[in-house]
Amino acid sequence: MDGASSSTRRTPGRGGHRLAIFDFDGTLADSFPWFVGVLNGVADRYGFKRVKADEVELLRGYDARQIMRHLRVPSWKLPFIANHMRRLMASDSDGIRLFDGVPDMLRALTDRGVTVAIVSSNSVENIRRILGPEAAGQVAHYGCGASLFGKAAKFRKMLRTTGIPAAQAIAIGDELRDIEAARTVGMACAAVAWGYTRGDALAARQPDRLLNRVEEIPSLFGG
Repeated sequence: MDGASSSTRRTPGRGGHRLAIFDFDGTLADSFPWFVGVLNGVADRYGFKRVKADEVELLRGYDARQIMRHLRVPSWKLPFIANHMRRLMASDSDGIRLFDGVPDMLRALTDRGVTVAIVSSNSVENIRRILGPEAAGQVAHYGCGASLFGKAAKFRKMLRTTGIPAAQAIAIGDELRDIEAARTVGMACAAVAWGYTRGDALAARQPDRLLNRVEEIPSLFGG
């Protein structure tokens, strides 16, 4: 689904990157507290291990496969769990907020001619609702409903949709799988330390940039 036609695109942004592909949860939206709050209920429903309060920081250092092993989640259950989580978020989305500075940051990128896209396992309906009309209006393309290990394929599709080569695109996310997927398709990657994964775990995977504040994101594009 496209949020803006090619006729509305501005001149390319500075800094070499013409396309910014954002993750959503933990990158643009502060949904981690919500996730922790509903996780054990989902565990009871789908029969995987509950998370104790003192395990949360441990899990924030793991990649997706390690988390699945720790919680004893069979891979065949993942689509059902993901669909259930999307439905839960749809009913709770009014309580989930964007990180401070996100709307201004998105506007700054589009003003510089950067094409903004979101690739997420969340639904486009949830994302648009949480973004709100103004911020959603800065997003040209959505690639939603990606499976836990399906981001590389979604990145490739987004590159084809936009016609922008991987060398001129950067993925911006808060999870280790975002770094992995970006490298798989030959894109640069920036990791944000304010989301689901701890900053030290992200740094260990050596992303092209490790960011600590939303306000640093425009610097990826020459600002």
